[in-house]
Amino acid sequence: MKKKLLYLVTVISLIMSLVACNKSADTKQTSKVESSGNEKIKIAVTFNPLKEFAEAVGGDKVQVETIIPNGSEPHDFDPRAKDLINIENADIFVYNGLNMEPWVDRVISNLQNKDLIKVESSKNVNAIKIEENKHEDAEKNDHGDYDPHIWLGLTSAKVQAKNIMDALIKVDGKNKDFYEKNYKEFENEIDKLLNEYKPKFEALKNKNFVTGHAAFAYFCRDFGLKQNSVEGVFAEGEPTPKKLKALTDYCKENKVKTIFVEDMVSPKVSETLAKEVGADIKTIYTVEASEDNKSYIQSMESNIKEVYESLK
Repeated sequence: MKKKLLYLVTVISLIMSLVACNKSADTKQTSKVESSGNEKIKIAVTFNPLKEFAEAVGGDKVQVETIIPNGSEPHDFDPRAKDLINIENADIFVYNGLNMEPWVDRVISNLQNKDLIKVESSKNVNAIKIEENKHEDAEKNDHGDYDPHIWLGLTSAKVQAKNIMDALIKVDGKNKDFYEKNYKEFENEIDKLLNEYKPKFEALKNKNFVTGHAAFAYFCRDFGLKQNSVEGVFAEGEPTPKKLKALTDYCKENKVKTIFVEDMVSPKVSETLAKEVGADIKTIYTVEASEDNKSYIQSMESNIKEVYESLK
């Protein structure tokens, strides 16, 4: 592990040095945006939900580059040379934070672009502490103390989008009204879902649902629900026999009718569990990657409806 980290730091340093040489002719410019009225603001984001938030707020005034490709697990990803160059050449770099992307601090410390606005989108989010004792199969303290899946809570997603809006206004103040209008529209879409479904979930007696991995704590907080999961917060492999038996007993005792599975988590154990307790298998979106050509709002609306229907 130490060798891997040392290698990555060396690569980052070399790439940043090369990029710095290429940018030397532009050091007197105060901002790429200021120097060209028509040039789009370049935003580098770590993964898909942040891309959706940036495009929702930035509209046609931004060009968004996603660092982590669809199908790659953000927890385990290591940036490539072209990724480092994309970050270096951006006006704004947006990352999730809460140790979702362990490599970010190393990259930021080696950046040569001093004008780059860095956005830790989890800033001001009321983060949920991980209850590790509930996930015996998880590696202890390897990923930090807080659940990073904040975009799966509609309330916390609004905070993330606002942090991006603030950065856009800082870079491109002349279009402040445009970004604020777009943010308000995005916020209204989220509030519509919250206001429609909060009373529906409150009226249910059953508040428990089962997922492939424990990524939905913020979703649960929004709607007063409780998740139980096959894998822990960081989906680090199959559960122990003890955990699986406890989960099977839980499903039977609570008459769980649906086991939710995610695209990026192996469904084998979930399928076995569903068969054992006589439950259906349904898809739930983590939005870490673009899934089924659905937008963030569409994916979250689908999640809410499917969970609600399973608990009725």
